[in-house]
Formats: sequence, structure tokens, C-alpha cells
Amino acid sequence: MSWQATALNRWLRWTEKPFLTNAQSAAALRRSFQFKAALFFHGPLGARHRWRDLAGAPSLRITPRHAVGQRTILYFHGGAHVFGSPRTHGAMLGALAVRSGARAVLPRYPLAPEGPFPAAVDHCLAAYRALLAEGVDPASLIVGGDSAGGNLAFVLLRELLAAGDPLPAGVFGLSPLLDLGFTGESFLGNAAADVVLPASRIWETALGYLDGHPAEDPRASPIHAEFEGAPPVWLCVGDTEILQDDTMRVAERLRAAGVPGELTVAPDLPHVWPIFHNILPEGRQTLDQLAAWIKAQPAASDPTR
Repeated sequence: MSWQATALNRWLRWTEKPFLTNAQSAAALRRSFQFKAALFFHGPLGARHRWRDLAGAPSLRITPRHAVGQRTILYFHGGAHVFGSPRTHGAMLGALAVRSGARAVLPRYPLAPEGPFPAAVDHCLAAYRALLAEGVDPASLIVGGDSAGGNLAFVLLRELLAAGDPLPAGVFGLSPLLDLGFTGESFLGNAAADVVLPASRIWETALGYLDGHPAEDPRASPIHAEFEGAPPVWLCVGDTEILQDDTMRVAERLRAAGVPGELTVAPDLPHVWPIFHNILPEGRQTLDQLAAWIKAQPAASDPTR
């Protein structure tokens, strides 16, 4: 582990985890993350950012200087279904876009408590279908997300499979939140080791998002979804995260369903560590690995599509 990762873990444990534990409102969480993202997260110069409507809401479009064919990433940002935005994650997606040659599209989806379940799910499905209606070939499309955005990416995959819609070329998740019932052993077993996420607060935000809906619904917790016939999947998670078992159990379900997949379990790295790519060598390495996987997908890699 790099010295930067050691220093980042200490800083997150001393500052970010207490803040997430004690923040009094969704508005406070949103303001803080927006400010910190603008201060600390910076994308590469070789990508153009612009806003455009998608399914009736703004979406951030990131186009790398050397875009390859129709290759596109539809990305759902994290933030416990309560905070975060395309702006907070634009720098990381810019870095991934430049590495992969893919255009990135980050929709602004409804957040709880104003937009509880299933508002975000419905919007993400509408955004996917709207992107196809714009002319994006699903065979050139990769869907991804981190944390709560990873939840939405895998719920979307479940919805597409159930509806018989055209499937993307692949799906990826960075430290995805896949079980809103929090039944994995790591949720309590890693509660002290996780340097970012306070277990009690994540439980609270999940209850607010669910708004009385059962966590066992596969549209809320894709740990309960069926994935037969899914395209290739790429997953990463840290071994000290409270959400580690979400990834491990879904990876096992995918293997049992015969879905091609890659899984990275990183030692002692924080939740969604690639977002710290500006300062963290491991973050850049993981983005390199993800970009290589995106480029390796047969349809998504074809520059003539």
C-alpha cells in the first residue's frame, strides 16, 4: 500500500467518517460533498464537459479528445441515495473517459428524501432507454456506478433482463451498495475498520430511501436479483469496507448464473478509492484496469460501430 493511501485513510477516519456520522441533514451532506469534490477532485485536460437533457433531466456529458467510435459509459454517481451529483463524480469519469476512449454520460437522478424509492430506479431506466433513442448502440454501451450508484447500475441490469430490453456490452461497480437489508457479515465485521462509512448512518439513509418499502425487493437490493443472460461484469471493493460482502455475494451469484466477470478485492483501501485518483496511485491503477476491461469488451471495443 502506498504512503498516500496510508495518509488518506487516516485523514478520512479523522475527518470524513465523523462528519458523515454527525451531519444533521441531507442538505448538509450535499453542500459538503459538492465543496470537497470541487476542491480535491480534478479531471484531465483532455476531456470536454457539457450539459444536455436526458429523460427530462440534466445529464453531464464528458467527451474525451480521442473518443473511440460510439463507445459510451452510462454512469450513476454514489452518495447513499441522498447526496452526490454528476459534478461530484465528473473528474473521475473524465479520467476514465480519457483512459478508455469512451464518452461518459452522468444523469442527474432523484435523491431521497425528496425522491424516495423507486424514483431513482425509474429515472435510470428512462435514461438508459433515452440514450438508446438518441442513437447509442447498446452493444457499444457500458453501464456503471459507485456505491448507491452501483446499486442503481445493477438494478438497471435486472430491469433490462426482466423486460427483455437490449443489454449493454458490460456493467461495472465500484464498491457497490447491493443489499439495503445489510445482511452481509462485513457490515458489522468491518464497521470499525471502514475509514469512511459509518454503519449506523448508512442504515439510516437506506431507510429514508426505501420510505417503508421492503429491502428484499430486487429493485431495491440487487443482491436478490436474477442475472442469467447478463453481459460481462467488473467489480471492485476494499477488504475493510462494510460493503465488502455486497460485492462478494453478488459476484458469487453472477458466477452461478454463468456471467463472465472480474473481481478485485483491494487491501486496506477506502470506499470508492478511484475517486481519489488525483492523489492515490491505487486509484489511478484501478481506473487503468477498468479502462482496459472496457476496451476489451468485444462490441464496445469496435471503433466502427
